[in-house]
Amino acid sequence: MAIVRHNLKTLPKVSKKDLARVDAVKDENIDCSDIPEATASSNFRPWEQRQMFKPVKVAVTCKLDADIVAWLKQDGKGYQTRLNTILRKAMSHA
Repeated sequence: MAIVRHNLKTLPKVSKKDLARVDAVKDENIDCSDIPEATASSNFRPWEQRQMFKPVKVAVTCKLDADIVAWLKQDGKGYQTRLNTILRKAMSHA
């Protein structure tokens, strides 16, 4: 089976007939066996699911200490991505 990709422009229209067919399916007839059970210990954090979506980027201006910027830039290109990763990890532990 080939992978089919769509964007908002190429996405097929959903008809009222399609919606009626979906509405007619009873909850007990939906197979959820391949979905892992969500538990309190699963600690699902949507912002950690980066492979599922591409977050919207926002340009900001902030003043950082020079040594912090030097440390972020010491490995070359990608310092903003490294900063974003550090902030995301801090956010997930908040």
